[in-house]
Amino acid sequence: MPHATAAWLVDNTSLGFDQIAEFCGLHILEIQAMADDMTSSKYTGRDPVRAGELTLEEIERGQADEEYRLKIQKGPDQVRRTKGPRYTPVSKRQDKPDGIAWLLRNHPEISDAQVCKLIGTTRNTINAIRERSHWNIAEIQPKDPVTLGLCSQRELDAVVSKAAKKAGIEEQGVDEAKQGVDRAALIEELRAERAEEKRVAEEALREGEEGEQGDAAEGEAPRTEELTAENLFKR
Repeated sequence: MPHATAAWLVDNTSLGFDQIAEFCGLHILEIQAMADDMTSSKYTGRDPVRAGELTLEEIERGQADEEYRLKIQKGPDQVRRTKGPRYTPVSKRQDKPDGIAWLLRNHPEISDAQVCKLIGTTRNTINAIRERSHWNIAEIQPKDPVTLGLCSQRELDAVVSKAAKKAGIEEQGVDEAKQGVDRAALIEELRAERAEEKRVAEEALREGEEGEQGDAAEGEAPRTEELTAENLFKR
């Protein structure tokens, strides 16, 4: 809210208009209009000191030197939660049972602890859905938790990969992939053999046709000689 911050600095400090304008990212004429009460709308001042954007020492430096440019203060780093259940917005909490049911049906190798961390639920809820004793089991429909917005696709893939590796499913998948490659190589080899056989057969057929044409030409040569007028007169 740069206008509100500028309004507070105009009313509570003796900073120059150009200093305030540069700090708030506004035009100097806007600051001058605020000072002259010529703006069409009145802004409620916002204290940048309480907001952690400026310090009183920084403001004093600006008031002592007109050429000094105010520097915004870096706020404290936000503390990120690394433990505990995932936070889910209230609007999406009703979709959790559907996501849990989908995981139990499509990825039974995932442990309950992983489901709790991924969806942000409890073991009691998971067991109730698994045993179909949940109070709303009749309305639960398995749905992809990524589609529901309960987790990201990257998080789901990481959990599934980790669970599959722990359960030994990944090695089986590698063997099946290797068998698929071998099968593809065998098919290519058979295709190459068939193509070679076809080429040999076509060459043999071509040679046979050329031989027949040569024999026909040799057989017609004497007949052509007997039918000439010179040979008839000689006889």
